[in-house]
Amino acid sequence: MKAVILRDLGGPEQYRIEDVDIPSPGENEILVRVRAAAFNRRDIFIRKGEYPGIRLPSIPGADGAGEIAAVGKGVKDLAIGNKVVINPALNWGDDERIYTKDFSIVGVPTDGTFAEYIKVPRENVFPKPEYLSWEEAAALPLGGLTAYRALFTKGKVQKGEVVLIPGIGGGVATFLLQMASALGAKVFVTSSSEDKIQKAISLGATGGVNYRDPNWDKQLRKWLPEGADLIIDSVGGENFAKLLNIAKHGSRIVTFGATAGPVPQLVMPKLFLKQIDVLGTTMGSPTEFQKMLSFYDEHKIKPVIDSVYSFADIQEAQTRMEKGLNFGKVVVTIQKQES
Repeated sequence: MKAVILRDLGGPEQYRIEDVDIPSPGENEILVRVRAAAFNRRDIFIRKGEYPGIRLPSIPGADGAGEIAAVGKGVKDLAIGNKVVINPALNWGDDERIYTKDFSIVGVPTDGTFAEYIKVPRENVFPKPEYLSWEEAAALPLGGLTAYRALFTKGKVQKGEVVLIPGIGGGVATFLLQMASALGAKVFVTSSSEDKIQKAISLGATGGVNYRDPNWDKQLRKWLPEGADLIIDSVGGENFAKLLNIAKHGSRIVTFGATAGPVPQLVMPKLFLKQIDVLGTTMGSPTEFQKMLSFYDEHKIKPVIDSVYSFADIQEAQTRMEKGLNFGKVVVTIQKQES
């Protein structure tokens, strides 16, 4: 089979397509013929050596959807040809609150979805929502799961609440916007791009501000005199302190990333005097993955696809994401076929 083999760390040129053996599913494992895969920021961090637990050589890619090509011993409830989507969270465990010490994510250190075939545990395979194309289904797993847990499990969002999503444009942020809007929350966003703000408004956001404006937080406070009920942040950095200015008394801030780096000079009294809950989150459990799929199916939400590339153009695909040009998910079609 054809697969991307990451042998060395570095630039986009390290994504090399090679011929490798098709893996064989072991006991309670599934072999999936991948139809489409998608990029996450994690893939870029891994390629550059900025992610823990990297082992090379390996096949990257966490998001994917396809058809069952073979089943291992012990698998009785699935059949060859079933259309499935892969949950990339491995070994979460039985505790919904936190994953086990053996937790990992598909695609380095284990082989991932940037290949014609992938084998995964039975528990990580879910039926593909029928209304989604291969590309749409492949776009959903990692970002959709992360967003669902951040928004519902940790953030406990309610209809009518004000939700702020900093840094709109990436996969998780667009999933957050879609789900919060579908629930009936009032969503505001930030971005360095006016075009991305307008795209967010077209997807249901009430408004947005450009964070390159040094007074962006004051602009939001004019719109939200009482502040935001829930802020879900993946940016961190120096702008995190301004989120405390926007947060309502007794509100929640959920954080799952720090693309802008550490938070400097955090003024703690703003945090405790306003009785703000700060909650960390990563990925999600199999139960949350199923709930996320069900929420999308119930509301017939289609993931936002920024662009679709052929497998041969995967280096170009990752460059688009690395430069932050995307709004929504960057998808790679592994083997073109009708959904």
